[in-house]
Amino acid sequence: MQVIVGGFIENNGKVLMVQEGKKSCYKKWNFPAGHLESGESIFDGAIREIFEETGCKVELTNMLPIVNKKFENDNFILLTFTAKLLDETISFDSKEILDVKWISIEDLENTNSENLRDELLIKNTLKAYKEKRLYPLNVIEIF
Repeated sequence: MQVIVGGFIENNGKVLMVQEGKKSCYKKWNFPAGHLESGESIFDGAIREIFEETGCKVELTNMLPIVNKKFENDNFILLTFTAKLLDETISFDSKEILDVKWISIEDLENTNSENLRDELLIKNTLKAYKEKRLYPLNVIEIF
């Protein structure tokens, strides 16, 4: 099982999204996210992944519902945090990310599956956010 951590950064009805450069999901839009590294807390991992994929510095604010998903013969736990933007200096590794941009929630809700890395996951995350199904970070204890 793999743990994926990432961020949902909303500002004025728009969400910061990344366009994937990896072969398996080339040109698909996704939330900035990636694998948790060994020995890393889920909070540090999410902040690192957001920074690596967007160049932005953030403060985590809440957590969206946890997702357990089977994908390509593996199980994933996806932890997506809402985040407050502290510094918007867009920069990224063009070998992994093709573009970073703000996309309106409405446009994301109406985007078809061929342009999204995982349409169901992205649209369910948007729905959870709009319904304010957010969990405070203090419900997570790390020892």
